[in-house]
Amino acid sequence: MTDGHVDEARRKRLRLRELLGRDHLLVMPGGFSPVYARMAQEIGFEAFFLAGSQMSGFLLGVPDAGILGLRDIVDHARHAAAHTSIPLLLDADTGFGNAVNVHYSVQEIVRSGVAACNIEDQEAPKKSPTGGGRRCIPLDEAVGKIRAAVAARDAIDSAFVIVARCDSIGVEPDIAQTIARCIAYAKAGADLVWLNAVETRDQLGKICAATPAPVLCNWLSAVEPPPSFEECRKLGVRVALYPVMSALAGLQGAWDLLNDFKANGPEAIAAWQKRAAAGPYGAADYKRLTGHGDVRAIEQQFLPTRDQRDYKR
Repeated sequence: MTDGHVDEARRKRLRLRELLGRDHLLVMPGGFSPVYARMAQEIGFEAFFLAGSQMSGFLLGVPDAGILGLRDIVDHARHAAAHTSIPLLLDADTGFGNAVNVHYSVQEIVRSGVAACNIEDQEAPKKSPTGGGRRCIPLDEAVGKIRAAVAARDAIDSAFVIVARCDSIGVEPDIAQTIARCIAYAKAGADLVWLNAVETRDQLGKICAATPAPVLCNWLSAVEPPPSFEECRKLGVRVALYPVMSALAGLQGAWDLLNDFKANGPEAIAAWQKRAAAGPYGAADYKRLTGHGDVRAIEQQFLPTRDQRDYKR
């Protein structure tokens, strides 16, 4: 990265640390696209998550089963970080191997410009919690991976945030083991502990109280409805993560429109545009979100007059 990019990346990392240090819930939506990240920024969210499951599906067309590689996520993260001013958390799955792989993976991720990455304690290849089949690596191995991540980070930029993801809820027989893992990850140097796929408020409150680091959680329960933002805060959560919402909303919107278009032809597009314009938030401005206006400004500043385009035609 150039000096300017390094300064900007560090600013975002320090901002994320500021957000984690306050006594206030950070609400973090997620998805996969630089456009969705920019959209979250424009709407007023303070951070955004680049989800591995959604990068797997939307970039490669494959399931969330450890198929995504380091190069895939780093290149994509660089694009997203370059066009947003809010901190981004990048999903690095298991770190693509053991502690040695984690070392090199984290250094590549730090250089991409994102503010943080998470390393999870699943066996590789990892499994999505929505599909079952997860297994965790031994605690000492997981701690070694977090320590390797911290050391690799410190060699480049100590402001970068290391997130240790704990997947043991629903995998190990009681929450005592989950609590032990969360405590160990915090002591190993993790700046944030991600409690993945929380199932009950009782679990959440007990683990947050015991963990000597800020806790991020995403809710995945068939037993209880999701807690409100205020409930999350009272239970001790620092970051409430909604990892796939923007990507899945876009997926559903495209599914609906394509089916309508197949059934009704061009009238479906006109009806969709009318609904979007009449909605409470108006139509999303794709050109603004992708910086379309910047092209014209650059042309006017640097191109000879004869080469500038006539945008009235």
